[in-house]
Amino acid sequence: MNARTPIDASSLRLALFTDTYAPQVNGVARTLERLVSAVHERGGAVRVFTVDDPDAQPLSYVRRYASVPFWAYDQLRLSWPRLRDVLADVKTYAPTLVHASTEFGMGLAGRRVARALQVPFVSSYHTSFTSYAKYYRLGALARPGWSFLRWFHNDGLRTYCPTASIAVEIAAQGFTNTRVWSRGVDTERFSPRFRSQELRRRIGASDDTLVIAYVGRLAAEKGLDVGLDAIARVAKACGTRVKFVAVGDGPYAEETRRRAPAGSWIPGALAGDELSAAYASADVFLFPSATDTFGNVLVEAMASGLPVVGADVGPTRELLLPDRGWLINATDAQAFAEQFIALVEDRAQLMRAREAALTFAASKDWHSVWDTLIADYLALHQLSPCALAGRTSGVNEGLPSE
Repeated sequence: MNARTPIDASSLRLALFTDTYAPQVNGVARTLERLVSAVHERGGAVRVFTVDDPDAQPLSYVRRYASVPFWAYDQLRLSWPRLRDVLADVKTYAPTLVHASTEFGMGLAGRRVARALQVPFVSSYHTSFTSYAKYYRLGALARPGWSFLRWFHNDGLRTYCPTASIAVEIAAQGFTNTRVWSRGVDTERFSPRFRSQELRRRIGASDDTLVIAYVGRLAAEKGLDVGLDAIARVAKACGTRVKFVAVGDGPYAEETRRRAPAGSWIPGALAGDELSAAYASADVFLFPSATDTFGNVLVEAMASGLPVVGADVGPTRELLLPDRGWLINATDAQAFAEQFIALVEDRAQLMRAREAALTFAASKDWHSVWDTLIADYLALHQLSPCALAGRTSGVNEGLPSE
């Protein structure tokens, strides 16, 4: 396939069901917004069925339904639309494929609509629900969670996973038809060329300061308790030779500001060139999360020239090995701190990992990611009704390599 010529998706009419979409700011919403653009660029049609949002701008291809904040996490909204209302809209649109990217609310509506209209149905696994359960007073749901998730995802022709390690993990829980749908990075948007000495001076960092950055949602499940504990130990050991930066917003924002060392820069959520400069003006990236199925911020950091000190879990291990950063026990704040302290003393190892990170990021091309996924979409919507009836066969085959 010519890497410079996108495949023709003009026969694709995708109905995308999700409980999170722009203007919400999170990894899933950003990935789905890119997916919509990729289908449009290849001549296909997309209609997004999602929750309402007071900050959303009207878009012709987005249908929004009344929603309420999720009681355990009010930045997430859930909608339970009446099937007849959604069905009428979907029938008019006449999709060739239904994709549910979340398992609740709108995702359940998408699953029911696909069954009612006998349209091929696929899903994607973005969030480790059972891992998140312990952070949001949902512990009683963790065990039955796998049963529900199997029921939901195994109804489809595909369960797309962001990494091979996640595909293996959920296959072990009885999921069928898993495929790896990887992620890319925009190396024009995230690049060392955005490094700003002016920004470094403004936040109190000299040329010799090791700037440690965290970018992402400020939330408990991101491992911030361990991360902030580690940063406090580094600051105590190294004083002004280190500077901590935390970019993002979320329910843990106040706690992050309270626990961060004096002089830390915590500007809230950033976008555009400001975000690019915040990444590139740091020296190393902190990623303590043990719950992410794919850290989009990891590849953004690497594209910006930052090696990563991350939790030693499958998805992060897959992105960092062999030499693009350092893997640390997710619960060991002292080990995180010791690695950062070592980097303060030995910049040579930092530079070696930086070059490896940049090389890896350059290989994560969005173009091939989207062509691989959309080619699979096209193959599925051409299946016969008889093939659709056997939709739970063909366990755990992989998509072609990017």
